[in-house]
Amino acid sequence: MNSSNLNLADKRVLNLGCGRKKLDHAVNVDITSNTDPDLVHDLEKTPWPFPDNHFAEVVMNDVLEHLDDLVAAMEEIYRVCLPGALVRITVPHFSSANAFTDPTHRHYFGWFSMDYFTGEHEHSYYTEARFKMEKRAIIFRSTPLNKVIWRIANAYPKRYERRWAWIFPAWFLDFELRALK
Repeated sequence: MNSSNLNLADKRVLNLGCGRKKLDHAVNVDITSNTDPDLVHDLEKTPWPFPDNHFAEVVMNDVLEHLDDLVAAMEEIYRVCLPGALVRITVPHFSSANAFTDPTHRHYFGWFSMDYFTGEHEHSYYTEARFKMEKRAIIFRSTPLNKVIWRIANAYPKRYERRWAWIFPAWFLDFELRALK
């Protein structure tokens, strides 16, 4: 299906790289028709086939690490978001064995990776796309020890990532951002 056949008027949620995790209330996009998305599109090809300022929410679970140009992807997310739209991103933490296992992963992420898009990093001049960090969390596999590590890592993320991440590896990161327009 191409974007001209999509009825965007009713759907204000964009599920990018949906895979088999489609959302009924969303426009589900994937690179392959094998997952039966609403739209087959390669997210590396910009601009994406969506209008500016349309979506109230963008969901991107386990996708961003597969893309070559993270800045271009974040700029496209920003472009298609309504002012104040919620952006939910999940990526593997750099210490996760899964981050290195998948041969299609091109990038690794830490607690501060999205700061480049909030203006809170000294190198945030790569893009004009701006988001407000609403929430972020380092997530661990559920074990009794990891429940303690989880609290410490999220309370002291800089220390955790510099000193403890390779001893107590995390699983993934969750980010919630708001489009600042």
